[in-house]
Amino acid sequence: MPTQRLGMVRRWLKSGRAQVVQREPFAIRLTDLAGGCTQYLSAGVDLGTAHVGVSVISHTEEMFAGEFQLRSDIGRRLTDRRRFRHARRYRQTRYRPPRFLNRKRADELMPSVRAKVDETLKVVQLAARLLPVTSWIFEIANFDAHKIVHPDVNGTDYQTGEQYGFENVRAYVLWRDHHECQACHGKSGDPILTVHHIRPREDGGSDRPANLITLCKTCHHRHHHGHPLNLKAPESLRDAAQFNVIKAYVMRATAYLLRGVTFGHITKARRMALGLPKSHLNDAFVIAGGQAHIRTQISYLGVFARRQNRKLFKGSRSHIRNTIPSARGFRRGDRVQLPDGRQGFIYGLRSSGNFDIRRLDGTALSHWANYKKLRRLEGARTLRVERNNTIYAQTTMTFIKQKLG
Repeated sequence: MPTQRLGMVRRWLKSGRAQVVQREPFAIRLTDLAGGCTQYLSAGVDLGTAHVGVSVISHTEEMFAGEFQLRSDIGRRLTDRRRFRHARRYRQTRYRPPRFLNRKRADELMPSVRAKVDETLKVVQLAARLLPVTSWIFEIANFDAHKIVHPDVNGTDYQTGEQYGFENVRAYVLWRDHHECQACHGKSGDPILTVHHIRPREDGGSDRPANLITLCKTCHHRHHHGHPLNLKAPESLRDAAQFNVIKAYVMRATAYLLRGVTFGHITKARRMALGLPKSHLNDAFVIAGGQAHIRTQISYLGVFARRQNRKLFKGSRSHIRNTIPSARGFRRGDRVQLPDGRQGFIYGLRSSGNFDIRRLDGTALSHWANYKKLRRLEGARTLRVERNNTIYAQTTMTFIKQKLG
């Protein structure tokens, strides 16, 4: 349980009665106390595809608040890795068979979605490890991607969508665009037509018809060689589809917890009734059942990042590396302390021993910090957590009074 007896904590650590569990959020565990007194705690989890908010409250106050940023670079990195791998195999004079079973299984999630599911579960495990949470409440929702695009759809229209009667997507797009280039409208005289992705697949574009357009071969070549066309990308439905999968897997993996569910419109109504602004921390606070509770003075920001120091390669030879793995005993992502006491993470490495130190929110602490003046506090981890600069010290009732004047 949280404590304000900081002097007692220091004495426990010096005498060996307690040991440090983790640095951020700072937590200790007593070694000579079998039992303990705990109180009822409720945790609210605001699920999402880019951020996850967590708030743990008791009957009177908020004990923990954190916002965690999920990784969104998995697809781009896999695309880059596939390109470099194809280039290396193209340079080889003989065929190299696969050395291990690395082919995708039919029941496997996409790597980007799997990473978000695992990271969400890590956030839940972090809150459960910090505090003896009694009950959990998750905010879930069901997104109908087809109804988002076509609000007037009914039950029978799901079987006869816009591609009904066409053998593939390409045939439908050509028919929809009247077999005519949508850039020059036949002025180029090129009879060869292609189906072009408005938003490239490596940038998150899909193969659905709204992201495809008919272009002639001449306009398609000009678009990719110095004369890009002004094509408007459609609104992506990727987040809605990913959230449905993440929600299902997270709820299935947390079935052992004493938990309940709520919905977004309920959270919005309660948050507006309390006069709180829109944020992941406030949503999680409302989901947990917060009302006239004293808000915590410290909130945490967590960012998921790569812990492994694997690197891609560039150039005509694969031995040319695009970055260095380590320098002077430090690695990218290590938590360090500057001479003035400020703490940050190594963002950029240099072989000279002068590093770029930043906070998780992007604030630069030093662009040229010498390794001799740095104190290494923690190695690089997948989940990096630090205290947020924002202070949440007001109670909700005080906030409402201020809004009312």
